Amino acid sequence: MDIEQLKAFNKLRLYCEAEQFKGWDPYDGLNSKVFQSIPFLNRSAICRLIMIQGFKRMPFNMRSLFLVPKEYNSKGIGLFLQGYCNLYSMIEKTGKEDLFGKKEVVLSYIDQLAELLITLRTEGYSGSCWGYNFDWQARRLFLFPKNTPTVVATSFCTTALISAYRITQKERYLTTALSAADFVIQDLHRTPQKRGFLFSYSPIPGNDTVYNASLLGSKILSYCYQYTGKDLYKELAGESVQACCDAQNRDGSWSYGILPVQAWKDSFHTGYNLDCIQEYQTLTGDMTFSTHIETGFKYYMHNFFKRDGTPKYYNDKTYPIDIHCPGQLLVTLFKLRKYPEYKELANRVVNWTITNMQDSKGYFYYQLKQTFSSYISYMRWSNAFMFNALSYYLLAQLRDEK
Repeated sequence: MDIEQLKAFNKLRLYCEAEQFKGWDPYDGLNSKVFQSIPFLNRSAICRLIMIQGFKRMPFNMRSLFLVPKEYNSKGIGLFLQGYCNLYSMIEKTGKEDLFGKKEVVLSYIDQLAELLITLRTEGYSGSCWGYNFDWQARRLFLFPKNTPTVVATSFCTTALISAYRITQKERYLTTALSAADFVIQDLHRTPQKRGFLFSYSPIPGNDTVYNASLLGSKILSYCYQYTGKDLYKELAGESVQACCDAQNRDGSWSYGILPVQAWKDSFHTGYNLDCIQEYQTLTGDMTFSTHIETGFKYYMHNFFKRDGTPKYYNDKTYPIDIHCPGQLLVTLFKLRKYPEYKELANRVVNWTITNMQDSKGYFYYQLKQTFSSYISYMRWSNAFMFNALSYYLLAQLRDEK
C-alpha cells in the first residue's frame, strides 16, 4: 500500500470531519438568501437557470457573498457513510488502527452518518427516498424543487445504509433501506422499450430516458431482493437491466440516454452502468449480462484513461476533467474485481489526481478545464465522492495483497 496515497486519503478525511460533512455544491446557487429575497428573479425560470449556471461556472466562489449556506447533502452523506463502512472493513481485515483510525471512532461515525441519513429522507412517498438540498432548474426549463427525491441519491443512500447494517446489525438501518424498493416500484415512471423498460430519474416527469438512472433503480431492487427474496424485485430489476443492455452499442459504449440531446458518451456514467449491472448479477445470481459487462468494461478502459493516468471526461475529448472520472474508476475496478489486472493504471490515475486535483488543505477540486478551472471545495460532488472512491481503492489493494 502506497503510504503517500494513504496520507492523501487521511488528509481528505480530516478536512471533511473538520467541516462536519457540510459544504457547498456546484448546483446550489438557488440557496442564495439574496436571490430568494428578490421575488421577480426567483419566480423566473430563466433567472433561476442563470443563477445556477453562473455559480457553477465561476472559477471563484461567490457563495459567501450571496449568503449560500453550507449544508448537508443526502447523497454526500451516503457516500461518506459508505466510505466509513469501507474504512471499518480495513481495520477489521488488518487490525491496523494506526493506519486507518481507531475502530470505535470509525464506528461512531458510521452511526452518526446513518442516523443523519435517516433524518434527511424526503417524506410523502411510498418508501424511503432522498433528494438534494437545493432547488434545481433544468435547462429544459422544468424545476426540481428542493428535496425532490431522485433514484440517484436514493441508490447511494440505500446501499450505504445496508453496509451500515452489516457492520452494526441495527435493524433500523436495514428497514429504512429496504423500503426504498417501494419508492422505485410505485413512485418512479417506467418508459417501455422493446424488451423491458427504463426507470425515471425522479417522480417528476421530464427525465425518463437516462440509462444510468434506470440501472441505479435496478441496483436498489437487487440489494432489496438479496434481503427479502421477493421475486418481483428481481424481475423488475432484470427488465431495466435488459433494456439498458439492449441500448449498448456494438463497441461496448453507452450514450447517456435515449434522446438526441443525450447522445454523448462519458466516463463516470459508463462506470455507473457497469457497476449496476455487475451488482445485479452478484446479488440476484442472474449472469445473463456478463458479455455486456466485459464489452462495456473494455470500452471504458480503452477510451477514458490516458497512459500517464490522465482521466478523460468524454470518449472523444479530455476536458473538462471532472473529479468523478478518476473517482469512479476506483469503484468500478473494485466492483468488477478488475483491480489486480489494472493496478498499475489505477496507481497512475490516483497519483495524477492527487497531484493535480487535491488542494493543500485536503479537499479535491471539482473540475479542471483548459482555461479557467474551479478550485472551490464542493462537499458532495468532489470530497464525498473521492472519499468513497479512495476507500474502495484501499480496499482493493488489501484484497490484492492476500
